[in-house]
Amino acid sequence: MEKEKQLRAVITVVGVDQVGIIARITGKLADCGINIVDISQTIMGDLFTMTMIVEMGDAEKSFVQIRDELVAMGQEMGMEIHAQREDVFRYMHRI
Repeated sequence: MEKEKQLRAVITVVGVDQVGIIARITGKLADCGINIVDISQTIMGDLFTMTMIVEMGDAEKSFVQIRDELVAMGQEMGMEIHAQREDVFRYMHRI
């Protein structure tokens, strides 16, 4: 498989706060060889939100495989996890 150089993605996580959210998600990313470039998380009442920008150039799997695994992880945790290529995210959210 050819590595996707300079590929960056935006990952968002939303759901009810629980123990281990950050550890579980960042552990998964580390296991896949993904570097977290920026991360922001907030808890409002019992609602947890997190946004990350990640670099996937050294990832051992394709973007689609990782995205699907994160979505499945979110379902297991009762949370919404979305991953989108940074260029697509920026295009969709431009003003």
